[in-house]
Amino acid sequence: MSYRVVAMLSRVAIVEGKQGKYMIRKTFLTQILLSMLVLVGLPSVAVAKNVAPAKVMLVGVFHFSNPGLDKVKTDQINVMSDDNQRYLFALSKRFAEFKPTHVLLECSLERTTEYYDQFQKFLIDDELPGVNENYQLGFRIAKLAGLDSTHCYDERKIGWDADQLFSDLESKDAEAKQAFEQFIAEITEQTTENHKTLSLAELLRLSNEPKQDSLNKNLYLLTNQVGAGDNFSGADAAASWWHRNFRMYANIQKIAQPGTRIIVLGGQGHTAILKDLVNIDQRRELVDSKMYF
Repeated sequence: MSYRVVAMLSRVAIVEGKQGKYMIRKTFLTQILLSMLVLVGLPSVAVAKNVAPAKVMLVGVFHFSNPGLDKVKTDQINVMSDDNQRYLFALSKRFAEFKPTHVLLECSLERTTEYYDQFQKFLIDDELPGVNENYQLGFRIAKLAGLDSTHCYDERKIGWDADQLFSDLESKDAEAKQAFEQFIAEITEQTTENHKTLSLAELLRLSNEPKQDSLNKNLYLLTNQVGAGDNFSGADAAASWWHRNFRMYANIQKIAQPGTRIIVLGGQGHTAILKDLVNIDQRRELVDSKMYF
């Protein structure tokens, strides 16, 4: 209850008192509310000030073992080369110096037990189970940081629901369709060129640049106006993508409690949005990952 609300109720009590109605009842209610503010509200503020907010480092990556599910499809750098393996180990050591209390991976909650078992095996034999960035970076960071497990935070029951949008692009909005297809073509060409010419370190730094985050989110705004005033298929498709990311962030919040230090690995399409959510979350503090690359 805020001071403004209590003050407003006090004024109401005075006005009603002049009319001879409910003065005692209103005044008594105001006293109760003030007591609640002192006994309940103020201690909670004091506690919040004394507890360090969760520190959350979001690490955007491309999919090391690309399943071809993204809209942008390209050939990509081989992360399993000797040079790149040495780099990933050194990078993992630097991230471990952040002293994370938890490492979160882009895997669905249903796979928690599977990932736990895989990580326990990795702790013993030091053999990574695959090429996926969850293993190549996530498992390495967690082990070097002395953790006994990793955590999944992905959400797959909600996804980018764009079927109606693509149907409407074909039949109702040729201009938006052209802009969308041109944007995809340009991003695909640039991404392909980057993977041919840039090092793994440069590619990962690029995946965490604010400019790239903006480009990623702009993809959904290009078609947001499709169906405006009618079925809003563009806005609904965009909202479905943010909906998935809000659920993913809820899973992050559940672990990122005050005093924790969290590293979150995720595709750059997710981390671009998740960074925005951490930045407006007063109980959590975003840590820039670029200094570690």
